Order: sequence, then structure tokens, then C-alpha cells
Amino acid sequence: MATELEIKLTLSPEAQARAVDWLLAQPQATQGPRKELVNRYYDTADAALNRARAALRVRQASDRYIQTLKTQGEFVEGAHRRQEWEWPLSGPELDLSLLDQTPLSDHLDLTQLQLAFETNFTRQVIMLHTTEAVIEVAVDSGEVVGGGQVRPLHEVEFELKEGQSEALMVWSRALAREVPVFLNLVSKAEQGYHLAGIYQPECFDGDEALSVTGFLHQLSLAWLLQEPVTFADRALVQVGQAATQGGTQAIWEKLQSAFADGLTVPDLVQRVPRLGELQLALASTKG
Repeated sequence: MATELEIKLTLSPEAQARAVDWLLAQPQATQGPRKELVNRYYDTADAALNRARAALRVRQASDRYIQTLKTQGEFVEGAHRRQEWEWPLSGPELDLSLLDQTPLSDHLDLTQLQLAFETNFTRQVIMLHTTEAVIEVAVDSGEVVGGGQVRPLHEVEFELKEGQSEALMVWSRALAREVPVFLNLVSKAEQGYHLAGIYQPECFDGDEALSVTGFLHQLSLAWLLQEPVTFADRALVQVGQAATQGGTQAIWEKLQSAFADGLTVPDLVQRVPRLGELQLALASTKG
């Protein structure tokens, strides 16, 4: 078992291309391999695995197959921290015996697992080697397929391989100052579960005060559901204070003005190109 720590940014295809150019121009960067990845996710018919806040997949990269189990984990200072188990396979089929080594075997009937959805994409790897850390940057471009629907996928993920975790935020914020990005707390698996009709969250519609973490989660849910982003002003008092603390008050004021127009997240990113920079600054406040 390993612990995965990563920051995931969603962006437009155009911004993604600019992000790659900027990353490769950095003296600490080394271009890694380019891979075509086919990922098949499994669950029971009644979504028992999803309810257990875990995701199980088999990934095909060329002629190699890897079975992976991840927990949903927790969101800490802009990054996702998850438990993860990985096993090499000889072919594309699940090996249920491997799951006996995990807590999963105690909570559901593994024989009921079936294909739920797929995420298929091209991954360009860029390695960042600094005195503080080694970071793998995965630039993913492709689609999520589930429930007879297809959704485009364009992400840049910063994953800590070794060293100080603070380096993830430093590099993510540096990229956010160069191109418009969106700090996305919705995983690829959650996107697939949503398309498959298994995961159906609801956006916040009250006026009680939101924490910074709650606010960031609600933005991500609005992105997933493709719904307009709306908040009552009194719900955002703590968030506004954190924006001031983080030196991003000007971006925050522009974002608040945009909220009044009931825009979706992609439209918000167009209206406020520094939205990702604001989100990452807020995440750093630990609110």
C-alpha cells in the first residue's frame, strides 16, 4: 500500500497546450514518456464500492496491465491524499484474489463486481526535479465514458514522488499564474460514476456559512453537474476573509461579481482567468 498526494487542475484544450509549453520550458523539467491509457472501472450493480468511497480499475498501457484500488481519501491544503494498492496483471481481467489483501474484502461480495465505466486518455509525463522534491506532472487528454455518455477530459496533475509536499502547491500556483486553470476536487472516477448514473450529488443551496474547503468542494460539484454557480453573500464571509489573508482579494471581488450572473464553471474561468490561482491560495489557508 502507498499514499498518493496530488493536485489536479482542469483546463481547456488551448490552456492545456500552453501549460505543456510552459512546463517544458522550466529548467527543472524533463520530458517523460507519452502513453495511451485505457482504464476500466468496476463496481457492483448497487454501487457498493462507490458507497465504500473507493475505486477499482484495470489500466492498460500498451501490453501492460495494472490493477489499482484507491480510497477517496481526504482533501488537505489543495491536494488529495489517498491510500492506493497496485498489482501487475498478465491480462485485462480483474484478479479478485489480490483484493483479499485490502480492507475491501471485508465489506462487499467481490464476485458481484462488473464494468461500470471507462476513462481513456493520452498521458504526457513531465518530471520536475528540484532541491525540495521530485514531482511527476501528468498531462491527460481524452474522455470519460459511462451510461451511454461521453465527457471530455483535460487535466494537469502534480503528484509528489519524493520530498516536501509544499512543492506541489508552489508549482501548481506557478502554473495557475501562467494559464487559466480550475482546481478540481472531482476525481476521474467520480466523473465516470456520475455519467453512469451512480453518483448524483447535489449542489449547496443554503445560506449558512461555508468553510474554504466547503466552498472549493461546491465549486467542483457545480463543475461536475454543469450547473450555474450561485452563493448567497452571507455564505461566503469566511471565504472572503481567507482571500484577503492570501493576498487574492482583487481576484475574489471579481469572482463575486461574476457569481451574480449565474455562470457555469467554464464560463467563470473565462470571466475570471485567475480563478485557479485564487482557489490554490484559498486552499493554502487551511480554512
